Amino acid sequence: MTQKRGLITDTFKVVNKARRGGKRDKCPSPPIAGGIVRLSLKPEPPQLSERDIDLQGLKKFDLEWKFGPCTGISRLQRWERAALHGLNPPQEIKDILLKQSTDQEYTQSLWCDYPL
Repeated sequence: MTQKRGLITDTFKVVNKARRGGKRDKCPSPPIAGGIVRLSLKPEPPQLSERDIDLQGLKKFDLEWKFGPCTGISRLQRWERAALHGLNPPQEIKDILLKQSTDQEYTQSLWCDYPL
């Protein structure tokens, strides 16, 4: 007869892990001040300036590969090339670029420092 193969538990000891946390006690209810229960709310995130919102939009445009490569050219040139090829780049990006045409932080893409 063939010998019956043993189980893995015959070789290795079975270890039962303790559950994390176990039973939890109920949290005490928040204190009542004058009959009104105060709930703690998360603090609101800081409001972004118009410049920060514009730069986030431009960064998002740089990361969209559907508008073509962006190394070696300005953002406006990339936008115009994408429009020429019918890729429908966002009009608000062009508006931002034309409004801030002298600021290098607006005109140069994220990849401007990388060689071609």
